[in-house]
Amino acid sequence: MANNNVVIRVQGLAKELPMGKVTVHALRGVDMEIYANEMVSIVGPSGSGKSTLLGLIGGLDTPTKGKIEIDGVDITRMNEDQLTEIRNEKIGFIFQFFNLIPTLTALENVALPIQFARKPQFKPEKRAKELLTLLGLGDRLRHRPSELSGGQQQRVAIARALANNPPLLLADEPTGNLDSEAGKIVLDALKQIQKESGTTVVIVTHDPDLAEFTDRTITLVDGEIHKDGLKKQIFEA
Repeated sequence: MANNNVVIRVQGLAKELPMGKVTVHALRGVDMEIYANEMVSIVGPSGSGKSTLLGLIGGLDTPTKGKIEIDGVDITRMNEDQLTEIRNEKIGFIFQFFNLIPTLTALENVALPIQFARKPQFKPEKRAKELLTLLGLGDRLRHRPSELSGGQQQRVAIARALANNPPLLLADEPTGNLDSEAGKIVLDALKQIQKESGTTVVIVTHDPDLAEFTDRTITLVDGEIHKDGLKKQIFEA
């Protein structure tokens, strides 16, 4: 039986970026669907539009043309307050830059989004400790960012993105600052979260090993989908 639960639907998506007298076509009419509980990697050469596409899906930027639906809701028609609500309730972000609060410990950084949630489903400290332990940082709970390596800070940022168990997780190079051992811990954790919580995960990456790890790979070239490695099992019961 087909999986018809579409979490992300993108139609005719275009993004033009004025660069002086030249207009850069970052995306050129992208169409795609991503289903519930998929882990999808978006790959392609530098400048192919990967991060632009991820930012548009997350409501961080506005397309020049086209439509983006999250759970059937057209976010391209929303104002900033509505987009903020969607991002807070439905989307977790993992960025290349950690954006951790330097005066807070790892535990406090991860617990913070839960404390600000309108309807928190977890006890902040308990949830933060569970996620940090899952990501191999159980012995770094009370350390501040300045006391952590770059790879450890990245894992704290990933735990923070997962804090409220978002139904959709968007990740831009989540293993880019990690060594192979830490990268494997992160990938295993994402797989576990996907399996246990039904989270849909979309990852932009240059890492072929990470892309191989996902359920499906979408390749962008010059702002267009060059290949969509849709796997058979997505459509099976």
